Parts: sequence; structure tokens; C-alpha cells
Amino acid sequence: MLSLLTTLLHDAFFSAIPAVGFAMVFNVPKRYLLYCAIAGAIGHSFRTLLLQFSMPIEWATFVAAALVGVITIRFAKRHLAPPLMYAVAAIIPMVPGTYAFNTVIALIQLTAQSQVSPELTAQVILNGLKTVFILGALAVGLALPSLLYYRTRPII
Repeated sequence: MLSLLTTLLHDAFFSAIPAVGFAMVFNVPKRYLLYCAIAGAIGHSFRTLLLQFSMPIEWATFVAAALVGVITIRFAKRHLAPPLMYAVAAIIPMVPGTYAFNTVIALIQLTAQSQVSPELTAQVILNGLKTVFILGALAVGLALPSLLYYRTRPII
């Protein structure tokens, strides 16, 4: 239990840093940087917690992005600011850079060979699909709370 808590705190701290960095790149006002860090830390830590309970990374990313969406709507209501100001920076730490990198490296190795390697082909397909599904989970998970919250017509 203590190891899990230490892992989550470590994850929260080190995911808040890129969230603030990208918020600065996106010209988020200084007074809102802390909220971007909090949303990024909560989202990434929650995904890590779900991964510890053996949830697939695609679904864990979807749920964590939806949580970030809910949190950033709360921040936006409190500060009268657009939710995307917080949300875009907060989901940056969850972008699947490792899977995308491994896809490109395997693709380059595959094209450099004279024969098609089944192992490299499988790596390209597996990592490429994981990258696409995680990016889709980020997009849909982040958009879903706003679609439901700002709905003008009844659902039924």
C-alpha cells in the first residue's frame, strides 16, 4: 500500500511538470498554471492507479481523460475561463510518446531490411494501434464531459 502511494505521488509530481511546461507554451496566464499542474497530476496519477489494477492502458487513459475533463470544467466554472485552457496542458503527460517512438523505430528497421520480418511487422502494428487507440481515448475522454455538461437539449 505504501509503495502504491509513493508511486502515485511520484507520478503526480513528475506529470505536473510537463503539464505546466506545455501550459506555458500555450500562453496560459500565470495564475492558472497551478490548476493545469493539479489537473495533469490527478489525471496521470489516476491512469497509473488504474494500470496498477490491471486495466488496459487504452481504457485507463479514457477514464483518466474523462476525469480531467470533469476537473477542468470545475476549474473553468470557478474562474470563468475556457475548460480547454486547463485540459489541453493537463492531458499532454498522457500522450503515448513511447508507443509512437517504438512504432517509428520498428517501421524504419522494417524498411531497412531486404525481407519482411514478422516480428517487426507485429511490433509496428501493435505499437501503432496502441498509439492510435490511446490518442483516441484522450480525445473522446476529454470531450465527453463537456458534451454532457454543456448539452442544451435533453438526452432522451
